Amino acid sequence: MTNSLSRRALFAGGASALALGALTACSSPGRGSTSRSGTRTVSYWLWDSNQLPAYQAVADAFHRENPDITVKITQLGWNDYWTKLTAGFIAGTAPDVFTDHLTKFPQYSDLDVLYKLDELDATKGIRDADYQSGLAELWKGKDGHRYGSPKDWDTIAMFYDRKAMAKADVSDADLADLEWNPDDGGSFERMLAHLTVDSKGRRGDERGFDKHDVAVYGISSNGSGGDGFGQTQWSPFTGSIDWFYTNENPWGDKFRYDEKVVQDTLAWYYRLAEKGYMAKYGVFSTTTGPDVQLGSGKCALSFNGSWMIGTYLGMEDLDIAVAPTPVGPVGHRASMFNGLGDSITKQAKDPEAAAKWVAYLGSDAAQTIVGKAGIVFPARPAGTEAAVASFRKRGLDVSAFTRQVEEKTTFLFPVTRNPADVQALLQPAFDDVYANGKSITTLTGINEQVNTLLALT
Repeated sequence: MTNSLSRRALFAGGASALALGALTACSSPGRGSTSRSGTRTVSYWLWDSNQLPAYQAVADAFHRENPDITVKITQLGWNDYWTKLTAGFIAGTAPDVFTDHLTKFPQYSDLDVLYKLDELDATKGIRDADYQSGLAELWKGKDGHRYGSPKDWDTIAMFYDRKAMAKADVSDADLADLEWNPDDGGSFERMLAHLTVDSKGRRGDERGFDKHDVAVYGISSNGSGGDGFGQTQWSPFTGSIDWFYTNENPWGDKFRYDEKVVQDTLAWYYRLAEKGYMAKYGVFSTTTGPDVQLGSGKCALSFNGSWMIGTYLGMEDLDIAVAPTPVGPVGHRASMFNGLGDSITKQAKDPEAAAKWVAYLGSDAAQTIVGKAGIVFPARPAGTEAAVASFRKRGLDVSAFTRQVEEKTTFLFPVTRNPADVQALLQPAFDDVYANGKSITTLTGINEQVNTLLALT
């Protein structure tokens, strides 16, 4: 649909309006900025405020080993982060290093605003085998060069409150042994029915249940149809039918939403809202996430990623536990296996100093510091082990997340060219199914449009 040159023009044109309001914040340390003395400075951006203390500890450890290099950290909220990063690329005020996402880096590498890590001395030795299987490969562009160093990984599981489950006479073992299918939903749907309660206290599996007046939903909603990837919504189900988004990964050039097996699965998923077991579109806003719904007692099972563990543990008056995703019709459970990385911008004033910082971020030493903080699962096995031990000390068994990796029931996030354009086509189509009851077969037409886009890039 667009060639490389016009994509650059679209990038500049789409961001220019944002740049006027964002440049001031980009050109000076934002909220959460910190610095240490040194003769060389590396600016580093991240978006998760929960991880800021851990990464400041990493920066301090790095500075002790490299006293001539200062690392200045800036934390910005998710939406502001990408807006200001885009504006920074245009205005020449981008950070030296930033936390990158798999949905973003293909476009950035196409726009030639990132360094190839395998062409910088400090990072050219990054090895795929040093990280959890499959993570490092995802950060290689279509040209074969590496654009990101793996920092962490995540899988999906079901959070719940043990006290609420006790009232429903549901045990941890019950939740760990669920299965589903697209025909009648299996024991998983029966569990959702039992956990759903209307305003008069009648459960979804009891006579008289009013699906139009629900007080507690069995399963959380994300407020949207799933943006085309459904990571914390329907991806555990589409993954457990042995279906994948694209014909190959990374860099597939054909999506597969036109296949009957995935359309049947998605139709079953959205029918949960019609039955009252999941909130319909508009009941919760996109800012009332699964964590908020569980914390307020509006849902019983909250599907979410391992990066949210700290948030759930911080909920007062809840006895948080985690169960694995249900087993699918092909005999195994499944979870998307995603991860963040660190990238170096071509605006870095001292690329080799930036590369030293990125290499350190990807080391056992740094990732063990992050793991001990008990917030995310770092990408290196040593960091993962430190995180598991930290969560255990806080009273949470996180095996629902880690077993997917150990049992090899994960599937990787789909990486394609032009991810922003792909999502711009997919998201409204999925929202139309969820919000307006459009037939699931409409995804066939959208699938053709996406494949046409990928064929022309």
